[in-house]
Amino acid sequence: MLTADHRFQVASRCQLLQYLTSLPLGLSRKHAKDLLRFRAVTAQGKAMVRHDTELQPGDVVTIALRKQVPDAALAHHGLRIVYQDNAIVVVDKPSGLLSMGSEREKEKTAYRILTTHLKALMKTPLQQVFIVHRIDRETSGLMMFARSESAQAALQQNWKDVTKKYLAVVEGVPAQTEGTLKDRLVESKSFMVHRVERGGELAVTHYRVVRACGDKSLVELTLETGRKNQIRVQLAALGHPIVGDRKYGARTDPARRLALHSCELKFRHPLSGASMEFHSALPGRLKALIERRRVARAN
Repeated sequence: MLTADHRFQVASRCQLLQYLTSLPLGLSRKHAKDLLRFRAVTAQGKAMVRHDTELQPGDVVTIALRKQVPDAALAHHGLRIVYQDNAIVVVDKPSGLLSMGSEREKEKTAYRILTTHLKALMKTPLQQVFIVHRIDRETSGLMMFARSESAQAALQQNWKDVTKKYLAVVEGVPAQTEGTLKDRLVESKSFMVHRVERGGELAVTHYRVVRACGDKSLVELTLETGRKNQIRVQLAALGHPIVGDRKYGARTDPARRLALHSCELKFRHPLSGASMEFHSALPGRLKALIERRRVARAN
């Protein structure tokens, strides 16, 4: 599993810049130099290193990938970069922020904010990102962008092999603790997604009840397909709509947001083929929904 800080042990004598670009992180020379410039790389615990620092066999190189150029816009909109290299960017998106532009909103989107950030970081107006997948505006959590059309194509072609997990707080407790939901879905002219007997697009979701607390449950969901509003529609059809999902029949909204969070992405890097795995913890406002119930039961 990859974390924010990566540690590598040097196998043979070389210079630091050469070593950084040889790692399975897919770092370009430009990105590696930026990491050095912002003191995000240490060798043997020393931060005062240069591109031509000599490394010896057995030396440990640490890369703090969270230590990027600060950007007020990212923080202001609640968007956090979890990982980036020259091929991909993984972000943690807050609830309420669009993934990409719509007819009504084109500026306040994860796509636009991230593009602006990378243009400033790379000091070029030509820098851009490419949409790989989307998550609903009301959903928080992990989302991935590509930094080239070739990386985008590689990821989308193999998207069925990507592990995509979500956590949801739902109303009630499902009768079965785990199962698979299969439906055919269509979207109406009013932008509501419905189940149909024939036609539509197949939607498959695997679910597991993680914790049942009073009149709510924490459910882990693994997507086999990625249809619009898939999880929301299928859980509502199961009789357990997501808390806060008024659109699909929820009666309660204690967190004042949709209680759905993208918590895990696992995939092969589109360039290096390295195994990449990222996790995002359940946001505090959603965690509190379950914890309050546990305290109430204990009392």
